[in-house]
Amino acid sequence: MRVLYYHCLSPFARKARVVLKEKGLDFDEIVVRDWERPDEFLALNPAGDVPVLVDEGDRVICGATPICEYLDEAYPKPGLLGPDPVTRAEVRRLVDWFDHKFFAEVTVNSAGEKLTKRVRGGSAPDSRAIRAGRANVHIHLQYIAWLTERRTWLAGDALSLADLTAACHLSLVDYAGDVPWEDHPLAKDWYARVKSRPSFRPIVNEVIPGIPAPAHYADLDF
Repeated sequence: MRVLYYHCLSPFARKARVVLKEKGLDFDEIVVRDWERPDEFLALNPAGDVPVLVDEGDRVICGATPICEYLDEAYPKPGLLGPDPVTRAEVRRLVDWFDHKFFAEVTVNSAGEKLTKRVRGGSAPDSRAIRAGRANVHIHLQYIAWLTERRTWLAGDALSLADLTAACHLSLVDYAGDVPWEDHPLAKDWYARVKSRPSFRPIVNEVIPGIPAPAHYADLDF
């Protein structure tokens, strides 16, 4: 049976789960507190990070980008990388944007401080980092709006891995209460389209233990 090693605090693990759902693939899910570096998990992924996918035939794929690209090649319908080299390059550019730039400027400063630190225990949230995340998110929401004014989805005419990547990062920041949707209606409309997809339902229905989500979080119509 196909197995995804997962934790809800990881936007990368969230993305791998959504892609599996978009592909209509059955899988079991094992929650891993990867920061505790359990030996049995390190045996699968020496890097010690979720997600890890064990596909049929005991094929082990580690990391969100390798998993998502593997799934798109092994199970090509529906395609999430684009039908041609130019579109695929744009999808990959935007995936890189959200997995690196957005992650460093927003996800870590918002969800990392308000959610991850609380679940892991230890140091208190850094208010300066939280303020930085709240300031930075406006730039990214403006960019999403700019893209969706010109395209149906972020990378073109069809939903792609770029949309799922951006939405998974935003889902954690939204859970932390740090997405000013009222200031960015075009980005809000785009996110509503993504989060209303059946593949995204497990994301919006998931509750982080001990931390309630904002009232709008699971509302598909905001």
